[in-house]
Amino acid sequence: MNFTWPAFLKWPAALPQPGFLWPQFLWLLLLLPLLVLLYLWLQRRKQKLAVRYASLAIVKEAMGKGPGWRRHLPPLLLLGALGAMLLASARPVALVALPSNQQTIILAMDVSGSMRAADVEPNRLVAAQNAAKAFLKDLPRDVKVGIVAFAGSAQVAQLPTLNREDLVTAIDRFQLQRATATGNAIVISLATLFPNAGIELQQLSFDRMRGMGRSLDQPPPKQAEFIPVPPGSYTSAAIIMLTDGQRTTGVDPLDAAKMAADRGVKVYTVGVGTVDGETIGFEGWSMRVRLDEETLKDVAQRTAAEYYYAGTAQDLKKVYENLSSRLTLEKKETEISALFALAGALLALLAAGLSMLWFNRIL
Repeated sequence: MNFTWPAFLKWPAALPQPGFLWPQFLWLLLLLPLLVLLYLWLQRRKQKLAVRYASLAIVKEAMGKGPGWRRHLPPLLLLGALGAMLLASARPVALVALPSNQQTIILAMDVSGSMRAADVEPNRLVAAQNAAKAFLKDLPRDVKVGIVAFAGSAQVAQLPTLNREDLVTAIDRFQLQRATATGNAIVISLATLFPNAGIELQQLSFDRMRGMGRSLDQPPPKQAEFIPVPPGSYTSAAIIMLTDGQRTTGVDPLDAAKMAADRGVKVYTVGVGTVDGETIGFEGWSMRVRLDEETLKDVAQRTAAEYYYAGTAQDLKKVYENLSSRLTLEKKETEISALFALAGALLALLAAGLSMLWFNRIL
């Protein structure tokens, strides 16, 4: 249950709306102004009693030693302590960045021929390899990472592992190929995450039927039944797919995205290269390439993830840095009653300590 602040208080829009599990206890905060009034009444009563004594020393003793502000500081701190403890009793909650329970990340990386283009220095492939290696360094050591390389087909370059050296070796082994099968990359990534779900067998059956010239209208072999879950709800794994072109063969990436969404797996997409389309030439031959941003955005949206565009090597590095923090830290609504209780205890101790130091008594 969330506590809604009255409109006239105008809680700043830039700050997260505070919430409380037991908001009914907030009414106890009305005791604070009553305590302030009681304190003021006691101070006035003390002054009236003090004027009855003839000795000025006795009057000073009654009023307290030192500057006037010292007399009021311990009670003020005690009032703050009570306020903090009353807030703690309402069990406040807030969005707090906590370590994610992400356990496996699949890097699906485009190795089609257009990745040799030098519009991203030194070229797209090397920039992607360098950014991926930096990404591995930033990840916690307990996060497994797998590598899927794709062009006209997709294959697992490295099964999920904690060994960063094996991952770097797999990235360095990339060989450029023709065509781009972004959908296949997602399917193979899912098959790697769920090796017992029959996903890889379904994809092989699809390729076999196409190669034999059989009608694709024929229903595919029956899969093991599973219950679809909400998109993005599977928090133990994620897929990051980097590509510089549009799909030219293989599974439709939107169909593959639906498979990922039904399993709750987020597919973060990263686009590099030319958005409008351009003819890129190298080593005596040329090819027309265009980044299909709309499809990449759609894939990310359907899986409750995000799309990123990187026009330079530095942009690509920043994208991976952002993904590293996003995948290893997540904001969760967490009860913070203990923080308010601790603040209240510290204020109470400070109030008692200052009172003993200045007046040789506890308030």
